[in-house]
Amino acid sequence: MRALTPLEARVLGVLVEKEATVPDTYPLSLNALVAGCNQKTAREPVIAATDAEVLAAIDGLKDLSLVVEVSGSRVVRFEHNAPRVLGVPGAAVALLAVLMLRGPQTAAELRLNAERLHRFADISSVEAFLDELAAKDPPRVVRLPKAPGEREHRWAHLLCGDVSVPAAAAPGDAGVGAGELAALKAEQARLAREVADLRALVQRLARELGIDPDTTTT
Repeated sequence: MRALTPLEARVLGVLVEKEATVPDTYPLSLNALVAGCNQKTAREPVIAATDAEVLAAIDGLKDLSLVVEVSGSRVVRFEHNAPRVLGVPGAAVALLAVLMLRGPQTAAELRLNAERLHRFADISSVEAFLDELAAKDPPRVVRLPKAPGEREHRWAHLLCGDVSVPAAAAPGDAGVGAGELAALKAEQARLAREVADLRALVQRLARELGIDPDTTTT
């Protein structure tokens, strides 16, 4: 199966999500799909896809058999076929959907965010499904290296192709992010100014007391 486009992944994730959260209106119409893709909450990134763009994404997913058009209604509706095409169980599809909708997450975040789609017993259960997805051929998810300051690994889906991983920090900066480094430099500059101010104060007081300033600052 070819790599999905980001919008195709968003459409597929929305179909999986809405099947579980709003079963009364599933399968979804084009209007409902567009609204689901452009939600301001539970989406990363937030997008503003048009009807035409979503319809093109649907056509691409239909070519892969990941989406099926449902007949028998005055309004054309669409449903996903992810478990059969991807060859994974429903619990794994729920994790993939959350990753497609919200971006990379830790196992704990995935358990929380997938609760409405599938209730996992514990984080170990989530990790077991992630390990299975990572071991598939081709792999469906990847565990990302820990970023500076992160305590847990995050996971990302691979349905849109390989995930770019930021270059590792230089040995001297290990464990320090760019923001932290800038803050440390600013603090260093502030302390240097304070030391200079104190040195000038000591020299002024020394002159007022008739003491050689050089002997007070060495």
